[in-house]
Amino acid sequence: MDRKRVLITGGAGFIGSHLAPYLLERDYSVVVMDNLSTGREENIEGLMSHAHFRFIKHDVTNYIIMVDDVDYILHFASPASPEDYLRLPIQTLKVGSLGTHNALGLAKKQDATFLLASTSEVYGDPLESPQKEDYWGNVNPVGPRGVYDEAKRFAEAMTVAYHSYHGVDIKIARIFNTYGPRMRIQDGRAIPNFICQALKNEDITVYGEGTQTRSFGYINDLVEGIYRLMTSNLNEPVNLGNPSEMTILELAEYILKLTRSKSRIVYKPAIEDDPKVRRPDITLASEKLGWEPEVRLEDGLSKTIAYFRQALGIT
Repeated sequence: MDRKRVLITGGAGFIGSHLAPYLLERDYSVVVMDNLSTGREENIEGLMSHAHFRFIKHDVTNYIIMVDDVDYILHFASPASPEDYLRLPIQTLKVGSLGTHNALGLAKKQDATFLLASTSEVYGDPLESPQKEDYWGNVNPVGPRGVYDEAKRFAEAMTVAYHSYHGVDIKIARIFNTYGPRMRIQDGRAIPNFICQALKNEDITVYGEGTQTRSFGYINDLVEGIYRLMTSNLNEPVNLGNPSEMTILELAEYILKLTRSKSRIVYKPAIEDDPKVRRPDITLASEKLGWEPEVRLEDGLSKTIAYFRQALGIT
């Protein structure tokens, strides 16, 4: 069978490692490219023996050479958690600029469809909610989060330029807070932090008063949305996230309940430039892709808690 080939940059990371088996199950050939700076080879080790899977260790900020033709390039290479991009600020900016340029150059050369994994962080600390795709955002370019926010905003601008100037078929997924198995224990984001602290009966740390809101979507829902966007005829940014909004304090209390933990919630000073609200308007995804999240928070968190129990060796 003539399988279409997909290149996933950053494919050994959290989202990419869920995309790869999803695509293999739908009869695509998959090439994962990752420098393993934040991705993990263990995330994809179960795919290594698959006849239509290949792993290439490579940093996409360097020129990308592909022996095989590719039909789709899904550009997910980038540190994604605050802990990572604050530790790797220059690398984050380089993968958003040079890495995106190199991946787009390959898409142009191979006449491949290019999908950019962008982020809700392009909206910064938004002054309107829910956030629609036509909102330009409220970003501090020189704040601590600026290296990630501006890298993704630049990546979006370059992606659109390759579409308008070179005619590359592009897709832009603005991904909102996503969680699930294969997140790292030391990821630094709220859900893995809270779950690991709760399972170890450690203090659960909430920054500020915990009134800042987020909208959490399960990984399986996101992967389905990315696939629908990848195979669509849309060439504009599309929000992919769960519009059900909750405060960080509510999330901490819910995880305490699900884990039956003896942990207590403690408060630490607010983080600089931490967005006060985050909620996607998914009208475009619903109307054009027929996509809406389906996994309930309780079900998704229960699966994620089970994953971290095993990862931490806690019964």
